[in-house]
Amino acid sequence: MAIQKIESQDLTLSELFNEFHIVPDYQREYVWGTTQVEQLLSDILEAFSGDYGKSDSEYFIGSIVCCPSPDGLLELIDGQQRMTTAYIFLCALRDHLQKLNASPISLLERQIADEDIGADGNTVFRYRLVLQYEDSRDVLKQIAQQELEDSKDETRSIENIRNAYTSIRAFLGAHFREDEQAARRYYAFFTKKVKLIRIKTQSVAHALKIFETINDRGKGLDAMDLLKNLMFMSAASEDFDLLKREWKSLVDTLYGVGEKPLRFLRYYIFAHYEVDRLREDEIYDWFRANAEECGYVKDPVGFVKKLLEVANAYVNFLDGKDSSGRSNRYLDNMRYLSGAARQHFILLLAARGLPLGAFERLCREVEDLFFVHIITRENTREFERKFARWAPELRRIHDSEGLAEFLKLRFFPAKQALAERFQLAIENLEESSIQKYRMRYILGKLTQRVNEEAYGSEGAERDLGSFLNRKIHVEHILAQNPSSAALQEFDRQSEAEVWIPMLGNLTLVEGAINTSLGNRPYSEKLTEYSKSKFLLTRTIAGDERVGVDTAVSRAVSDLESYELWTTASIQKRQATLGRLAEVVWSMPRPVS
Repeated sequence: MAIQKIESQDLTLSELFNEFHIVPDYQREYVWGTTQVEQLLSDILEAFSGDYGKSDSEYFIGSIVCCPSPDGLLELIDGQQRMTTAYIFLCALRDHLQKLNASPISLLERQIADEDIGADGNTVFRYRLVLQYEDSRDVLKQIAQQELEDSKDETRSIENIRNAYTSIRAFLGAHFREDEQAARRYYAFFTKKVKLIRIKTQSVAHALKIFETINDRGKGLDAMDLLKNLMFMSAASEDFDLLKREWKSLVDTLYGVGEKPLRFLRYYIFAHYEVDRLREDEIYDWFRANAEECGYVKDPVGFVKKLLEVANAYVNFLDGKDSSGRSNRYLDNMRYLSGAARQHFILLLAARGLPLGAFERLCREVEDLFFVHIITRENTREFERKFARWAPELRRIHDSEGLAEFLKLRFFPAKQALAERFQLAIENLEESSIQKYRMRYILGKLTQRVNEEAYGSEGAERDLGSFLNRKIHVEHILAQNPSSAALQEFDRQSEAEVWIPMLGNLTLVEGAINTSLGNRPYSEKLTEYSKSKFLLTRTIAGDERVGVDTAVSRAVSDLESYELWTTASIQKRQATLGRLAEVVWSMPRPVS
C-alpha cells in the first residue's frame, strides 16, 4: 500500500504563481461576488498601508489543498476562490498599468502565462491557472489574453468572473488613480508579502479527505476565542451555562450574516472607547489592558450581553434598519453603496441611543459623507480614524440640538474640505473609475431625486431599490458596442470608446425598454426613452415640463433634451448631472 505523504509549505503568491494550476471539472464554479473580492483586496490594502507594510511584515490569507495531476500540473481541491481572484488581480493590474502607458512588468507577464515542458519533452505554452469546469467557457483565458468578449448566454461563473475583473479594475483605479509607482508597490506587496499555506498530497482522494478535515474541525484560536476564555476566567462557575449561551448567541449572530467577528470587536472598541488606532492582532491585548474600563471582570455576563446587544444593532445596520429593527431609508441606501466597507458603523454604534428623528438625520448625513469620501477617493484608513475620533463626541449627544452642533462642527467642514475634489471627481466620472455597483448607486440616487421632486416621497419613490433592482438596467446612450449607424451619428467616431463609459452617457431604463434599445443609433432610441417612468431618462428625449409652476416642471427645470447625441451632448449632460449631484449629496460649492 502506497504511503500517503502530506507536504505543507508556506508560500508567497509569487512563488505560487511560479507553478501551473488547474481547477478540475468536478469542482464547484467560481462563486465570489463583489463583496468577497473587495474584502480580500481591502484587507490586503489595509495591511499594505498600515504597520504590516513594513519591509519585514507578511500577511496571511489562509490555506489551499492540491495534488499533482497526471500531466504534472497541480489540481486545486480547496482554495480556488482565492486563487482565481488572485490570478484575476494579476491580469487586472497588468491592464491597469497598460492603461497608464507604464512599462510592462515581465515577471507579471510570466505569472499570468509562461512556457513549460510537456510530458513529451516539448515546449508548451500554459496559463498559470486554468478552469476546467464547463460553464467557465474560457472566460479566464480571455481575461489573460486581454480578449474578454461580451456574451449573450452567460453562466453564473462567467458573470462572477467578469464582475471580479471589473471590480478589481475599479479598485485599482479608485485607490491608485494615475499613481503608477503606488500600484507597483501594491503589486510587490501582493506577490511577495501575501502568503498562504499550501497542503500538497499525492492523490485526489487524500486531498479531499484533508479538505473535509480542515472544513469540519475549524481554525485555530483568534482574538474572539481568546476573549471568550477571558470571560470564563472572570466568571463564577454558577454563571458558566448562562455565559456559554450568551456567547454562542453573539457568535451565531455575527456568523449568521457572514460578518468578521474581529472587525466587529474592533469597531465596537472604536465606538465605545477613546481609541482611534487598533489592529486586529492587538484586540485581545487591548481588552486585557483595559479590563477595568470594560467592566468584564466584575460582570462578565453583563459585558457579553452588552456585546450581544451591540451585535444585534450591527446586524440591523447591515439589513438597512436602525438598532431597534425599524426600517431606515438611509441605512437601506448604504447597502447599495458600502460594499464590504463598514467604517461608518463606528458612528452608527456610537450614536445608536439618539432619539429616532435625530438618529435618522445622522444616518442621512453619514450616507452623504461616506459617499463623498468614496467618490473623492479619501484614504479608507484616514476616514476610519476620523470616525473613531468623532465617536466619543457622538456618545455624549442625546438630542437633536446637540446633533446639529456636532454636524456643524464635524460633518460640514469635512464636506467643504472635499468640495473641490468632489466637483472634479463628478466632472470626470466614468465607469472604470468606480466599482460597478457604486455607479449604479449614483445613477439610482440621481434618478430618484428627480422623480421624488416631481411625484413626492411616498411609496416606490422613497425606496432606492425601486431604481436599482434587477429589472432596471444601466443604459449606454451611445452603446458599448455601437452599430455602424450609431457611430455615423456620433461626431467623433475614432474617440467613441473614450466617451461611452462617461457618466453623461449613462442613464437608467426598465428592462423591457432596454431590450428594445440594443446598439441602435440615438435617433431610434429617443422614442423608447420617452416611455420610461424615470424623468431623468425621459428628459433626454424631450421637454417634460407640465404647466407653469408644477412640481414636475420644477423637478426638470434644469434638465435638457438632446436632438443629437455628440461629445458636446455628453459633456453638457455630465455637467448637468454634476450640479444635480451637489444637491443630492448636499455638497457645498468649492471655496474660490
